[in-house]
Amino acid sequence: MPSPSNNKIRPIKTEDRSDAILQSLTDFIVEEGLQPGDRLPTERELMNGLKVGRSSIREVIRHLQALGIVEIRRGSGTYLKRPLSEKTVYLPLSIATKRDGLLQTLEVRRALEVEASILAAQRATPDEIEEMRSKLEHMEAVHHLNGTAGPEDLEFHLSIYRAAGNPLFEQLLQQMRESFESFFEMPFDRKDFAGRSFPFHRQLFDAIASGDTEMARKHTLEILSVVEEDIVQMAQETDLV
Repeated sequence: MPSPSNNKIRPIKTEDRSDAILQSLTDFIVEEGLQPGDRLPTERELMNGLKVGRSSIREVIRHLQALGIVEIRRGSGTYLKRPLSEKTVYLPLSIATKRDGLLQTLEVRRALEVEASILAAQRATPDEIEEMRSKLEHMEAVHHLNGTAGPEDLEFHLSIYRAAGNPLFEQLLQQMRESFESFFEMPFDRKDFAGRSFPFHRQLFDAIASGDTEMARKHTLEILSVVEEDIVQMAQETDLV
């Protein structure tokens, strides 16, 4: 469908620029009654309506993407992914990428991912199982080719979060991804970071696909145990403490 009119996009005040852009864009989405699947105005339309530069628009769109509210389709535009209202609360995360910050984040991930895996084993539909299978096979292919598959690994875990049936799982992990974007390009400059966890991903998928909640929990903990061990060891080797 065509983009909605941008005549309701109001120029922002100069202070608190990112927050103001986010609020103005939220107001526009609500007032236009945009629903999941609808396309947002183009970058240029937003720039003209808000009277801000391209980099400011992209920063806010990336933030909304990290929150799981919009998705960017290459060559097509930015689309609303989840319902948005004036009562929507944004929960930005601030995470340190030193060893202690990584370990603190891992504690939160452990709680989230174990619960998500259990719920996915209980709730996943056949279509969601197939999505997980596809993400896993792609991750395995990239890993075998390159020796690492960080982004593909994340996509596999996101498919588990979606199958858990609670959108907050996916939103929280995506926010963590935004905070760790540069780190996860090449953790500790090591292609082998958490490489020992690779076989457990296939076992985790098999457990979820068969509805085995206890084995899903077990294999999730095995993956995160390897991640924790590598954070501690590699942080010492690189003085990232």
